[in-house]
Amino acid sequence: MTKSIVQFSLLFVILVLAQAIVFNNICLFNVAVPFVFIYFIISLPITLSTNWVLTLSFIAGLSVDIFANTQGMNALACTLIAMSRRSILHLYFPREDELTIPEPSIKSLGMEVYVKYLFTLVLLYCTIIFLIEAFSFFNVLQLALRILCSTLLSFLLLLGLDSIMSQSR
Repeated sequence: MTKSIVQFSLLFVILVLAQAIVFNNICLFNVAVPFVFIYFIISLPITLSTNWVLTLSFIAGLSVDIFANTQGMNALACTLIAMSRRSILHLYFPREDELTIPEPSIKSLGMEVYVKYLFTLVLLYCTIIFLIEAFSFFNVLQLALRILCSTLLSFLLLLGLDSIMSQSR
């Protein structure tokens, strides 16, 4: 238990700092922004209580907000994906008894289920964050392009990160 707390704390610090220092400064073709820090929320253990998941997600989002000066946008988006995380996993694992895995990963869920789970959460996060940022539907095509490109970029980075993390466990 203590080992996993230390591992998740270290993962939290590394991902938030990487997002703040490196990934917030990357914007490919002025449309795609990678969001790697949400891997922390996505990989939290399924057995962790909802209160803890919401609290940790809010803190992760608020930490990125402090570095990025985004006034709570990430905190809101992180809290919303934390709330929907279990429901989304139930979409792909319909029965409760199948959710005996300690934490979601390629290794524990299998490639097909994990890809669906990861893509859905990343799409939800990117949609929320860009809708809040735009706060209008004035330029719907630009908004849709930013959501799609950021989702794909973040999804690919998180899939690679999970492959690396799964091999090290």
